Amino acid sequence: MTDVELGVPLRDVEESMLEFEGKRYLDGRASDPRELGWMRGAPPPKDRRITFESDSYFDFPQNRWSLSHMRELVATVNVWRGQGAPSQFERSDKTADIDALTFADKDGRIRRFDEALFDTYADGIVVLHRGRIVYERYFGALEPHLPHACYSVTKSYAGALTAAFVHEGVLDDSKMIPHYLPELRGTAWQDATLRQVMDMQTGLAHTEEYAPGDRSSDAWTYRIASGRRPRPDSYGGPRTACDYLRTVRKQGTHGEAFAYKSINTDVMAWVMARVTGRSFAQLLHERLWSPLGCEEDGYVIVDPIGLPLAGGGLNATLRDLARFGELIRREGEWNGKQLIPASVVHDIQEGDHPAKLPAIGYSYRSQWWVPHNELGAIEARGLYGQRIYVAPKAEMVIARFASHPLAPARYNDVISVPQMLALGRMLRE
Repeated sequence: MTDVELGVPLRDVEESMLEFEGKRYLDGRASDPRELGWMRGAPPPKDRRITFESDSYFDFPQNRWSLSHMRELVATVNVWRGQGAPSQFERSDKTADIDALTFADKDGRIRRFDEALFDTYADGIVVLHRGRIVYERYFGALEPHLPHACYSVTKSYAGALTAAFVHEGVLDDSKMIPHYLPELRGTAWQDATLRQVMDMQTGLAHTEEYAPGDRSSDAWTYRIASGRRPRPDSYGGPRTACDYLRTVRKQGTHGEAFAYKSINTDVMAWVMARVTGRSFAQLLHERLWSPLGCEEDGYVIVDPIGLPLAGGGLNATLRDLARFGELIRREGEWNGKQLIPASVVHDIQEGDHPAKLPAIGYSYRSQWWVPHNELGAIEARGLYGQRIYVAPKAEMVIARFASHPLAPARYNDVISVPQMLALGRMLRE
C-alpha cells in the first residue's frame, strides 16, 4: 500500500519526514526523484509528470527533478564552452575522512558530514582543496554532465563581470542608471548609481518573498512577466522583464541600507549588455566559460524576448561551478591569464560595512556575500540551497547544488554554514 501523492509506502512515511515551519516534508532520501518516479515512462503517467503549464515545477518534491532539468521546462539560451579541451582537475580523494567529519549545527545538534547532505537535500557537492578534487558526490536527478539551476549564484557571476568592467573603465559605477539606460528614467533607478545597484543598496517598492503558494509577492509577478511562470488567462501585466522593470517605483533612500532585490541584478546585466553590445550569456562564454575550459555548456533562462535573466537564470554543471569558485580563490587568475582583475576579488573580500546586515553578520559586495569569518570566505548563494563557498585561508572551494522544500537560505544555513566552516578547519590543518 502506498501514499499516492508521495509515492512511498504509508508505513515508511512517518519515518521519512522532516519538519519546517510546522509542516512536514519527505526527507532527502525519501524525496529522491528516482524513487518517486518523476518523468519516467513513455509517456510518464499523469501523476508523475512535471510541466511548465501545471505551474508545479518549483514545488516540492517536484523540484528535486526539475532543478536538474530546467531546459525542458522554460526557454533558455546556451552558454557555449568553446572548442578547446576542458581544463583538468587533479584528484586527491578524501571521501572517507570528510564523510566521517562531525560538527555542531546552529542548534547545537551533532551531525556527520555525509548525513547532513541528506538533511539539506543536496543534489551534488564538489570540494576542491588547493585546486584538487578531494570530494565529489551526486544525488537524486543530478549527474556530472547535467546543468543544475544556480538561482542567485548567477548574481555573483554577473557581479564579478560588472566589477571587472568597472575596473577596466568600460563602466563607471558612480554613474546613475539612466546614463546607461534612458528607458529607466522616471523609475526607481532614476537617481540610483550603478554601485548602489551592484551592492543591493537601492530603495525599491518591490517585495521579494518566496513562501510556498504566496502569490502576493512582486517577485511572483516578475516571474510571470519574465516567462518563468505560466500566465493566467486574466493576466494583463508586463510581458517582458524590461517592461516590468519600467514599472518599479522608488521607496526609501538609495544608499542607506541593504535591501536584497533580484531585479537589481537584471538592471545591472542590462547595463552590461547595452554598453558592451554582448548579452549576459555571450559575456559568460567569452569571459568565463571558454577561458576556464568548462566541461559542458551552461545555459541561462531567457524572458519572452530572449533577454537572459542574470538575477537567477544560470544553469551549470557542478564541476564548472567549482571552476568559477577556484578562479575567485586564485584571485581571478587561470592558467597564467587574469580573467577577473585581482583588485576586484580583493574588493569583494573586504565587503561593504557589515552593519548593513546586522542580523546575520554578513556584508554584501558586487553581488557576493561576505561572512567575515576565520577562513576569509566569500559566498555565492541561491534559493533552495545553491552555493559556491570560497575559503582562501583554507585553500578550499565548495560547489553545492540542492533542492530543499523551502526556498530561503536560512533553512539550509542552520546546517550548511557550520558544515562548511568545519570542513574548512579540517582541510586547513
